[in-house]
Amino acid sequence: MSCRISELVLNCDDPELLARFWCDVLGYVELDREEGMVEIGPPDAGFGGLQPTMILSASTNPRVGRLPLHIDVNPVDRDQDAELERLLALGARPADVGQAGDESWHVLQDPEGNEFCLLRKRLEP
Repeated sequence: MSCRISELVLNCDDPELLARFWCDVLGYVELDREEGMVEIGPPDAGFGGLQPTMILSASTNPRVGRLPLHIDVNPVDRDQDAELERLLALGARPADVGQAGDESWHVLQDPEGNEFCLLRKRLEP
């Protein structure tokens, strides 16, 4: 037997804000909600599908420093430059984590400052 990632949980100040942001970024939809928590995921699969869902969970514990885990995303229907423009328009911000400047990826932050990378390779939708 082996395991597979079914959910990614992100503690945050504003689950509603981040749910909207990540739904727009990933093409996800809201799947479930409970007080202080919003679960989002692929519209055609939901929980248990091949892609993991994301749970945005309200937390009053501020994070300190860089997260030990971050999300990487790849464009599916446009090139990296066009996707970078789209993500910035959605509220992502460039982040400096000490990169040299010649990387093939862009380091960004979501509206709450959680880092993620936009990779170059285009994936199939």
